[in-house]
Amino acid sequence: VQLQASGGGMVQVGDSLRLSCPTSARLTGNYVIGWFRQAPGKEREFVGAMTWRSGNTYYADFVKGRFTISRDDAKNLVYLQMSSVKPDDTAVYYCAHTNAYTPYYYQDYRYTYWGQGTLVTVSS
Repeated sequence: VQLQASGGGMVQVGDSLRLSCPTSARLTGNYVIGWFRQAPGKEREFVGAMTWRSGNTYYADFVKGRFTISRDDAKNLVYLQMSSVKPDDTAVYYCAHTNAYTPYYYQDYRYTYWGQGTLVTVSS
C-alpha cells in the first residue's frame, strides 16, 4: 500500500493548504486513516483521523476548527484541508492506515502503512 502524501509547500501565516493522500482499493473493512506530523526536533504527533466506514473524524485539540479531513471516493483520495495556518504547523505531514478499526486512532503505533510525508512550511 503506497501512501505518499502530497500537497505540501511553503505558505504564509493565515493561508490555507490542502494535503492529499491516496487510499487503496485493496484495503477493505473498517480501518482508520490518520494524519500525523513531525516538526524539526520534535516527536511525531497526531493531527486527525477518519474512520473509513462511518466517515467519523477526530482531531487533535490544536487543529480543531482549522483543519478538516475529507475524502473523495471516486478519486481514492483523503484530504487534510489546513486553514489559518500558524508557524507551529510547520512539519512533515504523514498519512497512515491501520489494518482494522481502532478507537486509539491517536496512537501512531496502531497504524501499519505509512507514506513518506510532505513538508509544510509556514512563514510569518
